[in-house]
Amino acid sequence: MASLNAAKQQLRSVMKQRLGAISHEAAISQSSTVYNTLRTFKPYVEAKRVSVFLSMPSGEIQTDAIVRHALESDKEVFIPYLHRNPIASPDLPARAMDMVRLKDLGDYESLKPDRWGIPSIDPATVHERQRIFGGPDAQHSDRALLDIVLMPGVAFDINPENGTIRRLGHGKGFYDYFINRHNAKSTSLKQEPPVLLYGLALSEQFLSSPSEGSVPVGPLDQPLDGLILGNGEIKIPVENKTE
Repeated sequence: MASLNAAKQQLRSVMKQRLGAISHEAAISQSSTVYNTLRTFKPYVEAKRVSVFLSMPSGEIQTDAIVRHALESDKEVFIPYLHRNPIASPDLPARAMDMVRLKDLGDYESLKPDRWGIPSIDPATVHERQRIFGGPDAQHSDRALLDIVLMPGVAFDINPENGTIRRLGHGKGFYDYFINRHNAKSTSLKQEPPVLLYGLALSEQFLSSPSEGSVPVGPLDQPLDGLILGNGEIKIPVENKTE
């Protein structure tokens, strides 16, 4: 485990330098391409309940246009909310992530940036919102599940051994823990099909050849159902890659 964590940290350091060299204009252009690709992408079009990350000011795809489109398309839009983990255990993260629902466009536009510049939910309003891991409450949070999760990351690649899409996060384990909990809730509520997981990434975040490195993963790291890149490409898992 120590060697896995060291490999992840090394790749994060490399990616920090690479992403720091991307101009604001280039990131905005790639973000526009991702948005235009996504809005006609069948899994997104058919999804009713969408989770989407809200972006840092730089170093990743900007999702403002996606959030607005989803709300204007009458989708139920959920965004991340970080809080103290109610389950105290040395084997679990001290902080956990839930997804909470935006009420409407005005609600979204009223969000204030946190210390990283990310628009964030006011904790005082969380009890008024539907949450994936809330309830029972007036918002029926205990029955809430997602159709698709649009995820950020630091780096992505395709595993040459089995064709899966691998994701390197920021190291806190928020998404992996959230997805594990969502899968457990989905099973208990007998949801079919399972939630879809798609990464959104700048082209520079995709490691396309071994010379650029590879994404190290452990047993808790969730593979993705697909990846939409800033050049308009859609990467999907390659089945039977080695056969």
